[in-house]
Amino acid sequence: MPQRQVLMEPGDRVLVTGGSGFVGSAVLRDLEGHGLKLRALARASSSQANFVGVDCEIVEGDMTRLDDMNRALKGVRWLFHVAADYRLWARDPTEILRANLAGAEAVMEAALAQGVERIVYTSSVATLRVGGPSTVADETAPLDPGEAVGIYKESKVVAERLVERLIAERGLPAVIVNPSTPIGPRDIKPTPTGRIIVEAAQGRVPAFVDTGLNLVHVDDVARGHILAMTRGQIGERYILGGQNASLAEMLGEIARIVGRRPPRVKLPRGPLYPLAWGAEAVAQITGKEPFLTRDALKMASHHMFFTSAKAHADLGYFARPYGQAIADALAWFRTWGYIA
Repeated sequence: MPQRQVLMEPGDRVLVTGGSGFVGSAVLRDLEGHGLKLRALARASSSQANFVGVDCEIVEGDMTRLDDMNRALKGVRWLFHVAADYRLWARDPTEILRANLAGAEAVMEAALAQGVERIVYTSSVATLRVGGPSTVADETAPLDPGEAVGIYKESKVVAERLVERLIAERGLPAVIVNPSTPIGPRDIKPTPTGRIIVEAAQGRVPAFVDTGLNLVHVDDVARGHILAMTRGQIGERYILGGQNASLAEMLGEIARIVGRRPPRVKLPRGPLYPLAWGAEAVAQITGKEPFLTRDALKMASHHMFFTSAKAHADLGYFARPYGQAIADALAWFRTWGYIA
């Protein structure tokens, strides 16, 4: 049963970590207009583009540093810990593990020290077990770290388990949300899925593998964060997803919007592994994240389909059709010059 609704009152100070990023900037924008005192944590090296037009205080700091987090959380009543290292590959994979685990630990320890009243911790559906093509996963099947495919998933699993321990053992007042695959405007890096959208829109994805994912508009994910803060139950996790779609369906929708012919060739995964190995070898030299990785191919062996039924029932969460999210993403990428 969801607990009594929590009110974020005018004048309350709210901190959003990762406010310069894709999901974090959407959360900041959703919080505007409620009379709250908004504060965002960002690294000195982070782009400021997603802060344009947002009325918030920007605090420079690193989420993995306890001193930075104590400083950022002074006087804060509500915390959205959205920041994460969302990469499927890095020259040094421990960078991803350190950012996501040490970041969660420092942020939550500082929140406890500073007396933050309530926290929404942004995890991922990467922490949940998926089944076959016809299986739709929910919140009841969390992964163990050893089951996670790739360093990103492993980092999110161990970080989520840390947060759960702090809730159980030290009374951390946190609600966990598990976004599926957000797409939409302000995907500034872009994310791995955003890169697929950009490449497909320019006709550079001529084929596909048999996989599937759950697509959701980033602004719906942001709204889900606010609902989790005000209506969620401490210690519970909520999937914030949209619609399940095959990769072929996603690429077909992109092609329809941009006026291209959709790819028709379905490739087996096996022969792609040498290409992925080669792409990663080149990336070790250039430092640029490869478009194809071995971990991505392993993940593609599953249809990553999820249901948000629990969030619908407990939080009143809903998501628009994923086609609208793709259209909004394409419009933003085109405006900002990602698509020629």
